[in-house]
Amino acid sequence: MASSGGNGADKRPVVTRFAPSPTGFLHIGNARTGLFSWLYARHHGGQALLRIEDTDKKRSTQEAIDVILEGLDWLGLEFDNEPVYQTQQAQRHADVAMKLLEAGRAYKCFATPEELTEMREQQRAAKQPLRYDGRWRDRDPSEAPEGAPFTVRIKTPEGGETIIEDAVQGRVKVDNREIDDFILLRADGSPTYMLAVVVDDMDMGCTHIIRGDDHLNNAFRQIQVIRAMNGANGGDPIEDGWEEPTYAHVPLIHGNDGAKLSKRHGALGVRDYRDMGILPETLFNYLLRLGWGHGDQEEFSREEAISLFDISAVNKGPSRFDMKKLLNMNGNYIRVADDARLAGLVAPLVGPEADVALLTEAMPVLKMRARDLNELAEGSAFLFSKRPLAMTDKASALLDDEARERLAAISKRLHAETDWTIDALEANLKAYAEELELGLGKLAQPLRAALTGQTTSPGIFDVLVLLGKEESLARIDDQTGG
Repeated sequence: MASSGGNGADKRPVVTRFAPSPTGFLHIGNARTGLFSWLYARHHGGQALLRIEDTDKKRSTQEAIDVILEGLDWLGLEFDNEPVYQTQQAQRHADVAMKLLEAGRAYKCFATPEELTEMREQQRAAKQPLRYDGRWRDRDPSEAPEGAPFTVRIKTPEGGETIIEDAVQGRVKVDNREIDDFILLRADGSPTYMLAVVVDDMDMGCTHIIRGDDHLNNAFRQIQVIRAMNGANGGDPIEDGWEEPTYAHVPLIHGNDGAKLSKRHGALGVRDYRDMGILPETLFNYLLRLGWGHGDQEEFSREEAISLFDISAVNKGPSRFDMKKLLNMNGNYIRVADDARLAGLVAPLVGPEADVALLTEAMPVLKMRARDLNELAEGSAFLFSKRPLAMTDKASALLDDEARERLAAISKRLHAETDWTIDALEANLKAYAEELELGLGKLAQPLRAALTGQTTSPGIFDVLVLLGKEESLARIDDQTGG
């Protein structure tokens, strides 16, 4: 029986890595794993490293790489190295495989694709697990035809168990008979993912491997490479520096219905959430709370997150992504965000007509209702609308003949108003409403329609002040023929 040397007692300086594959967008689940890995390193004063696993040459485009780097930058996850690209380490990966081969801890397998297909068909017919049967493990390579292609397979332990003390999952183990002699080098000499990941982790000095629990089965194989190199499975070390890391396999994110997160649950990529108008600090905080917590606290500053985060507090079970909760949290962050910053973010969404200074002035009232930046842009559009205003159907319905008569009277009163402030305007219109023996809302709703073309807006007196006297009166008069 072998047990993992990686555990919570590891006293080495912490080095974590985030290793996304650039085969598309930066998935929200990967981003959370990257965040946890980054926070763990920061919490322990260690290093957080970035590796791009670009071995899928057809799908690993520069554009896909740029999307990942852009997403990480937007979230504010800065790493302590220039990205390591896995494809650039291919020769090193192959060298490790050859060292294992020379040490007798790996072997050449000359089984043809046809033979392996037949093997699997026989196993399937016998209802046996589909795994390599070790047919070349103890054979002399000279038995193969001269010049025959071969793969290089690792010799995994034939008895006992492999145990991993996982920092999230606890003690997990597998019978070594379930781990077949997997391929390290393909017949064309290229390294497999299973080899490349381990070599890169060791060369980067990673002490903690924090990743999704869909990689837990891989850990039982990858640790065999480490033990073959450091002699833990028998024999002398082949190279120094091959210390087992602490593994931490984080449960995946599920949708609100409990199913694995997919496109039907909404946006999947970090860029999608940015385009939805989510602030980066919101997504940072929301991902932090997916599977980790500190008492009942819901919102954390970046500094608090670094101070409080530890992998031991991550839940063993999957967390559920709740879009409504994310939007509510985003609304909270918008309300406390700097007005000038928000104006700068919203202006491009409004269009070239947007006035950043006016947006900044309006932001204290605009941001109180918005849950995302797009809502904020929609809510501010009335400030920059050209006359005559386009009306929504609901707004047009408010402007009947009686409403237009009242608007004409309001216009006359406001033309005479010399104090264009919220208090003075409110007093003026309240007095008129009392004269008519009406609630203020009966005047405010048609007035809102005339000023904004909509039925929802910030407070009507805020709207009047933000538009200014001249523009406000011109919009009212457009509806009354004044």
